[in-house]
Amino acid sequence: MTAADSPVPVRRWRGPLPWWALAVFAAVGGLSASASFAPFGWAPCAIVAVAILTWCVRSAHGLGGALIAGACFGLAFMGTSLIWQTEIMVASYAGLVAATSLVFVGVSALTWWMRSLPAWPLFAAASWSASEWVISVFPFGGFGWMRLGYTQLDTPMAGLYPLVGAAGVTFVVAVLGTLLAAVIQSPGVRSASALVWVVVAVLAAGGLGSFITPTSHGSVDVGWVQGGAPGGGVYGLGPARSITYNSRDETAALMRRVTAGDVSAPQFIAWPENSTDMDPRTDVATRRAVESAVNNAGVPILVGSIFEDPAAQTRQTVAVWWTPAGGDLVYAKRNLVPFGEWIPGRDLLMPLIPQLSYVGADSVPGTTPGEFVAALPDGRDLPVGVAICYEVIFPQTLNQAVEAGAQVLIVQSSNAMYQGTNQIAQQFTITRVRAAEMRRTIQVVTTSGVSGLIGPQGQVLRQAPDSVAASGVDTLPLETTPPTPAMRIQPWLEYGVTLMTGLGVVWVLLRHLRGRRGGKNGRRCRARERLRSEYGTALPRARSDPRDHPDLQ
Repeated sequence: MTAADSPVPVRRWRGPLPWWALAVFAAVGGLSASASFAPFGWAPCAIVAVAILTWCVRSAHGLGGALIAGACFGLAFMGTSLIWQTEIMVASYAGLVAATSLVFVGVSALTWWMRSLPAWPLFAAASWSASEWVISVFPFGGFGWMRLGYTQLDTPMAGLYPLVGAAGVTFVVAVLGTLLAAVIQSPGVRSASALVWVVVAVLAAGGLGSFITPTSHGSVDVGWVQGGAPGGGVYGLGPARSITYNSRDETAALMRRVTAGDVSAPQFIAWPENSTDMDPRTDVATRRAVESAVNNAGVPILVGSIFEDPAAQTRQTVAVWWTPAGGDLVYAKRNLVPFGEWIPGRDLLMPLIPQLSYVGADSVPGTTPGEFVAALPDGRDLPVGVAICYEVIFPQTLNQAVEAGAQVLIVQSSNAMYQGTNQIAQQFTITRVRAAEMRRTIQVVTTSGVSGLIGPQGQVLRQAPDSVAASGVDTLPLETTPPTPAMRIQPWLEYGVTLMTGLGVVWVLLRHLRGRRGGKNGRRCRARERLRSEYGTALPRARSDPRDHPDLQ
């Protein structure tokens, strides 16, 4: 055979990927993660995204490459998912994207550090859950908006929500993703069988969770009013009092339909957050508009309002139970939006960023659970639970209302700033997850969209369109479902995976230290073997001994 006939060797890439290839692949993973969230809701993309980032990290040349992969993943993921923040300010969008992208830099660093551990996919998955938990509580109270656990509600994993909550679902998604990466990187029976067994276990657990069903006795008819706001951006509510007038007018339209027999008569009506943008205690026109709506409806109205304290230069976002006798404060929002309802480090930042003045006075958080007893026109006393907008990303807020005895749950929201953006769909999906975790029905009422009714499995029973005025009456079950396992154990699951991540970090550190000691012992052993080959079985004593130096004997 001549040289010309010899086969040409096929070159295969076996070394680490160059940084630019990692950046491209990781960015694709970030876009896949974004596609798994509303409004797209392509749930399998969440698992694929985890697999891509894990594969990129394990293919990186050192820690630096892993960090690059994490940064590119995070920027692509958060840059597309949080695009709605540009409606407020482009600079705030850039800052939010940069800050939240650090989560995935941390995930990548932890995954790379623990890459050599036995069962490394579990530790890598724990790092995802731990990183999500950290950003959900720190800084400024946390921002757990884009959690992987919000993506699987319309999949066979839906039954996991009442068992382990969104936090547990995040861990399951991450395990599936890291195992998929293991199969791709090192195809074999062991990794493939592990993936299959996890899938089987997830499906079985999901089926078990589906047996947790809601319990109820009786019902109540609750009206809802979406007044409609004129536009988006910082001033989405429009000129002062316009949202209040819209809510008043839509309430009148609702009651005309009640009189005509098109809808049933409500026992009370829910207005959204910020349905009065002025303090009705001090602004006469606002108070008259609310009183007019209450008198026209003939039933109480749960009003979302703003209470101001000019002397202290503070305010509160509140829910007010308004009857012909007047308004009573029943709940003050506890989970406040940083840089939206209050400014961390106000004295330092205000001179540096004058645009923050749009926030206005700092809000003061409430201190009690969102549960109150509503006296209905038919003589019943009804325990009502309420949460306000941003609070839906904090499961304990709604959980505490349920544990306090609430039989009906209402989420008041104001998304007027984000009309026409993906923020509205994302928040509605998060609220659906909260309903599935608690196995409770939730009525959502907003200023401009989307108002809706969510069933106890997280299913959408009714949904109003965005950016229009709308109203109606829902028949809500009086639910007495006991606390689900997720309501009890979800925080402990997060502590557990965080502890697991920490133990993994320590384990790797101990292995490194043991390896260093083993390396020294190995060098000593090799030196002794060389000496044995030179001197025979009897090794020389220390060279300081004269007997080892024939010339000195």
